Amino acid sequence: MQTTVRVTERTHMLLKELASRERSSMQVVLEMAVEDYRRRRFLESINEGYAALQADPAAWEEAKAERELWDLTLADGLPAGDTWEEPAGAPARRARTPRAKSARIAKPRRKP
Repeated sequence: MQTTVRVTERTHMLLKELASRERSSMQVVLEMAVEDYRRRRFLESINEGYAALQADPAAWEEAKAERELWDLTLADGLPAGDTWEEPAGAPARRARTPRAKSARIAKPRRKP
């Protein structure tokens, strides 16, 4: 389904210019721009939520404690003796905390 959207002359000129540069249609450029905006707003709203949570020390400590409990479940269901290692060629990652390091996803390896 297609519909008409009114835009200013300036916006129309920008869409036309971008579409020409991208060798695409104005519709595709507009769709990409709206999707980028939607994603940015989503992440901004998450950041706002975390900022509000951090502004409340009791709520922030409760959230951190809950994450620590979830970290204890990372190996649930794995056979005893299984260990984890980074896949070959994986880029080195800097862990923020010792617990965050254990949260990495890697391939299982059995002990000999």
